[in-house]
Amino acid sequence: MTDRLAAVHPDRMHLGLMLALTFTTGIVDAVGYLGLDRVFTGNMTGNVVILGMALVGADDLPILGPALALIGFMAGAALGGRVLRRADRAWTGLTTWLFLAVAVVTLGLGVTLLVVGESPSRPVGITVTTLLGAAMGVQAATARFIAVKDVTTVVVTSTITGLAADSVLGSGKGGGSARRAAAVVLILAGAATGAALLRWHLGAGLLLAGVVILATVALGATHARAWERRAVARVGLSRGDNVDTA
Repeated sequence: MTDRLAAVHPDRMHLGLMLALTFTTGIVDAVGYLGLDRVFTGNMTGNVVILGMALVGADDLPILGPALALIGFMAGAALGGRVLRRADRAWTGLTTWLFLAVAVVTLGLGVTLLVVGESPSRPVGITVTTLLGAAMGVQAATARFIAVKDVTTVVVTSTITGLAADSVLGSGKGGGSARRAAAVVLILAGAATGAALLRWHLGAGLLLAGVVILATVALGATHARAWERRAVARVGLSRGDNVDTA
């Protein structure tokens, strides 16, 4: 299995991993918006819009939850950016630890909701959305560092723009249409999955998202090690050939 992973180019692997994380964002946002007082924890554009409407009292929208989720997201993104200052390539041990932290927080909050029941108190709900916001901020910053084009894992507005602008109805360029479409479909599927799991339990969606993130971390870390070993072996083989030729 390791040999097969080593044969996959990092660009292709990272695309698949970021698409998987995009799916989990749909789940997390469905849980936050539908189950935790209309708070987006991954899509900060939606959160800012809700906060703006709430500030003028529209439709009794919440203010504190979205505001704290936004602050948490920014704090998480800042943490991710600071940690990755020392990284010299897309996926390193630092990348693994950051994504692992996101998985642990998401799983931990899912277990917390299972324990407290279907109707958590407002303080518990706000704490959950704030911590989820921070986790999604870490994820977004780490995904930004990996820099898979058109796949930020937390928002698809720019992705949809590129998909339409480069379609046959737009410029006709069509570059990256498959990955853009995949990102849109996966965040849509994640949201649908999260909404469906709410019928079973509030914490179910977060547990599934945490498991998917954890699997993504394991696969990404394993691939990074396998690719590095392959690169080292190639360098050694090249040096050996040069010596023989000399």
